Order: sequence, then structure tokens, then C-alpha cells
Amino acid sequence: MAVDAMDKNPLEHARYIQFMERIHSGEKIEANDWMPVDYRMALIKLISMHGISEIMGALPEKEWTPKAPSLHRKLGIMAKVQDEMGHGQLLLRVAEDLMKPLGKNREDLLEDLLNGDLKFHNVFHMETKTWADAGIVGWLVDGAAIITQTNMLDASYAPYARALKRIAAEEVFHAQHGEAIIMALADGTDEQKALIQDALNRWWPALLMFFGPATASTTGSSKQDIMTKYRIRKNSNEELRQYFFTKYLPRVWSLGLTIPDETLRYDEETETWIYQQPDWNEFKKIISNNGPKSKERLRLRKISHENNAWVREALGSRSTAI
Repeated sequence: MAVDAMDKNPLEHARYIQFMERIHSGEKIEANDWMPVDYRMALIKLISMHGISEIMGALPEKEWTPKAPSLHRKLGIMAKVQDEMGHGQLLLRVAEDLMKPLGKNREDLLEDLLNGDLKFHNVFHMETKTWADAGIVGWLVDGAAIITQTNMLDASYAPYARALKRIAAEEVFHAQHGEAIIMALADGTDEQKALIQDALNRWWPALLMFFGPATASTTGSSKQDIMTKYRIRKNSNEELRQYFFTKYLPRVWSLGLTIPDETLRYDEETETWIYQQPDWNEFKKIISNNGPKSKERLRLRKISHENNAWVREALGSRSTAI
């Protein structure tokens, strides 16, 4: 039942008032608790996208596992890929608990992904051309992810908040892994330093897009409003992007790197970073599975899903037998 229909149902309206009082007093909502339909649907959309993004996010770096420059680096990136897949499975289980009352499960989420109905993060549609790209993904993409995840550590939905505590802690190691790659290249030859600058130039628009549009008018969506209304997240997309600038721009510049944006500056009067907006039409195109590597990565996911169908069938048969 939608919130705007509750006035017609006194019992549902009373439940809604009680629900809002609970979250505003700091109480946490569990999977079996009553919740408004739009709260449930917002959580399903957020958590399923997050979970699928973790799984799809392993693919750009997976491509560099056999090409890592040393055994040490190979082990590091393999461990990171393994973590990301684990994060995805954990989050899809959280989403599944919310979907059960709707008669859906994790299998439906994967079908939605392959059908194009479930989107994943824009950055994971991009190409990783060089080893420096693997470093940028670990350092700045995972750094951006940490910012968005810590923003929801106190989310009103308890199962998601608990999952985020574990995930965010592991993402810190991923960011350190990426930073170590970048620092090693920065201490290397001029050619290696040029690799970092080239990777940063190519990834900069995607990094800006990572946090999403600043206003609902950009996408025609009120998702940000719903998230803050129900205390799932604290800060807006733009506030998170500004924090990313403050945290990472000094680190980027300290390596002698330049940002591919001549308009970028800090405005003392407004205490905000002024920057050139990315192409949000391009953002919509990318997350609609029309990015540089979208089709290829979805094809890999589909092949894996089909090749491992026997495992799901075997587990289903075992469960039935038990």
C-alpha cells in the first residue's frame, strides 16, 4: 500500500506513524517488521543494485589478474576480487529477505540483471586499459564507495547497516591496495607516471558520476528524498561528491598529477568545490547498459550463470531431499 493511500486505511496509517516514530527515535527495522511499501521497494532497489555492482565490479579487475606485474600484485588483486564477490552474495541475501513477501528471490535479481531491468554502477561499465586503471579503481573508485557506504552505516534498516559495517571495513583494505599500486607507479619511470595520468583523465568523468546527479530534476527521480526521509542515508549525492573532492584532491595533487578540469577550484565564500559537471545524458546511457564494456561484461555474467546452473539445480535437489 502506498503512503498516499494510507489515509483511506486507518490501521495502515497508524502503523506508518508508529514506524516513523521508531526510525526517528533511532530504532532499527528488521526484515520481519512491518514497513511501508515505498520503504521496502527503495531498499530492494538500493541493496540489489549495490549487491549486483559488487559482483559486476569484480570483472574490471579480474581482467588484470593474469596480467598483474608480480606474484605479490596478483595475489593482492585476486583477494580483492574474491572479497567483492563475497560482498555481492551477502547483499543479495539481504535483498532477498525483503523480496520474499513479494514472492521473489536472488535468482530473480540475476534474471533482472541479464534482462537489463537491474542496473549496476556506472564505473563498472568502463574499460580497464592498463595496470594503472586497476590502481585507480582500487584507490579512487573504492575510495568513493567507502564514502557512500559509511554514509549509510547508521541506516534505519538493520540488516543493511550490519552488512555495510563488514563491507566498509574490507573496502578500506581495497583502497589501500589501489593506493599501493598508484604509489609504486608514481615512484617509477616517466612512462609509468604517464600511465597514471592517462588513467585518471579517462576515469575522472566516471568518478564524478559515481555519486549520482546532484538534484532529482536531473533524472526525474525523488530517490534521494525517500532515502533521507526514511533515514537510510544521511547526506545528498552532492555532499558526498564534495567530501570526495576534499579528501582525495590533495592526495592526487601531491603525486604531481593534474585533474582534467580547468574550472576546478575551491570557493572560499561558499566553502564548496566548483567543477565542470559530467555529461549526465552519458551517465544515463552508460547505466542503461550502453557503456564501453557493458555488453561484454553482461555476456560474461550470463555465460557464468548458465555454466553453473547445474550447481544451483544440485543444491535445490539436495534441499528437497533433506
